[in-house]
Amino acid sequence: MLPEIEGFVQLSLGSRFFYLIKYNKMTQKTNVQLRSKEVTIKAPDFQIAEFEIKGIVPLVIHRFSEKTKNEMKLKMETGKAASSRRNREPKSTDVTFMESRYISKNGWDGFHAGAIRSAMISACRLVGFKMTLAKLSIFIIQDGWDAKSPQIPIVRIYGKAIKQEDIARVETGQPYVTVRAAFHDWKAKIKIRWDADQFTIDDVFNLLTRVGMQVGICEGRPDSKKSCGMGWGLFDVSKGKLL
Repeated sequence: MLPEIEGFVQLSLGSRFFYLIKYNKMTQKTNVQLRSKEVTIKAPDFQIAEFEIKGIVPLVIHRFSEKTKNEMKLKMETGKAASSRRNREPKSTDVTFMESRYISKNGWDGFHAGAIRSAMISACRLVGFKMTLAKLSIFIIQDGWDAKSPQIPIVRIYGKAIKQEDIARVETGQPYVTVRAAFHDWKAKIKIRWDADQFTIDDVFNLLTRVGMQVGICEGRPDSKKSCGMGWGLFDVSKGKLL
């Protein structure tokens, strides 16, 4: 004889013993129910609307320095640092001003589309909405692409860029002159695509309004990571229209 095992019966054929599985109606019924169970996933429901924003303070743009990018690339490719910074090469502030801008292939100025998206996600902290869900629910539709770096989506700025010179400080505390592009009378049309299962158009409008009043976009915004900002990048929002 073999030892007893729950759920099995023994069968003997001559001197040999075998295990057979007991037939259990309840187990059989449960297995059939599990096999017939289906998982239903609702189709995504996205909406798109356009909101016009109008600046109430300057909008200051400062894209990553082309010179710094080239120095980092040189160090990566050669394994050596760029030449000493003690002897700075002369550089026109007009050139620096042009390099600070995002300009489309069609010649108009813009700002990184990710600036609005990041600001809206950050504003979710003010209303208790999970930022992780907002990352999956709110997207900005670009007006075009940057001419220098065509992978960068940009939103068009309706306004004239002027050269702005300020005194800033590096991490060591050393002061230096920073040259950036600024827009003092500016507008933009923001096209937003969102998950309608998470937000209504009124939710999106209110969230964008909080960005314009509390978070800001681009340089010197109140929600700056390394400072309290300069109060730049704030705006008013007009009611959106569905597209």
